[in-house]
Amino acid sequence: MAEKQINPIVKQVLELGPTLIFFLLYIRIKDDMFLIAGREYTGFIVAALVFVPILLVAMGILWWLTGKLSRMQVFTAFMVIFFGGLTAYFNDERFFKMKTSIVYGCMAGLLAIGLLRGQSYLQYVMEEFLPMEREGWMIFTRRITAMFAALAIANEIIWRTQSTELWVKLETFAFPAILFFFLWAQIVALQKYLIETDTTSES
Repeated sequence: MAEKQINPIVKQVLELGPTLIFFLLYIRIKDDMFLIAGREYTGFIVAALVFVPILLVAMGILWWLTGKLSRMQVFTAFMVIFFGGLTAYFNDERFFKMKTSIVYGCMAGLLAIGLLRGQSYLQYVMEEFLPMEREGWMIFTRRITAMFAALAIANEIIWRTQSTELWVKLETFAFPAILFFFLWAQIVALQKYLIETDTTSES
């Protein structure tokens, strides 16, 4: 089924809103303790658990409006639910923090498998939005694979050695910003491989 077009601002709100709500809620309750079903939970864990249904509702609305969810969105949602459940069950915030490492690590691993087979799995996902020659896709894929691996390692180092508050700030703002600017820089650097589409025949 073809993806329906929606307002880009609405799309961004639905994609980024849950993470921002998690951040704001964490800042509000980070120093509090909550007694739930006879167990004490930190503000971080409560914020993480609230984040799960908010994310699912946002994804449901996005699917309803567009008729489509990417494999990455579905995978991320699964990881959030799985590690959110582990976080609640074991009352241990480390599970939620390591989720980011595993998501980035899995992305790096999947792309690396494709590269070993002489293929760019990234091309299968993004070619419709970014027409580019095969050589460009292979370069792009190698670079983004290295970036995902670096982010996974960085997340592991940060959550194991730094404060929870710093990790939340980096998870909310720094990691997405780094990835965005990296992707933008690569698209600019690979301009010579881009394929210009002829839109005149469609008008």
